Amino acid sequence: MEKFSVALPLTGEYLTTVRLTTGGLCALAGFDVDSTEDFKVCVTESLLILKRNGYLSATMEFRVGESLACTIEGAEKGGEKDLSIENEISRALLSALLGEVDFEQDDDGVWKISFAG
Repeated sequence: MEKFSVALPLTGEYLTTVRLTTGGLCALAGFDVDSTEDFKVCVTESLLILKRNGYLSATMEFRVGESLACTIEGAEKGGEKDLSIENEISRALLSALLGEVDFEQDDDGVWKISFAG
């Protein structure tokens, strides 16, 4: 299993770059077009959840082998928290697209999200 890691600020222009990178990794894992799009949505929604929980940046680790797994962890607290209904919608979307998603949280909210496709 190979690993690919990246750290990024949680701003709009970097989210586009992450979607492109995720698409390439999905191709390496042999995903079809629909599965690739679902996985890209899950990565984007995970980053948005962390941003809404007050993180300014995140680290991501992809593990590519017979499948593709992803762990996204919040870094650099200090952003504005926005725990609106959008956060619950993002969590529901992840669960619907992936089935099994691991949300790690503490008193401050979600700080780590892990899933596989």
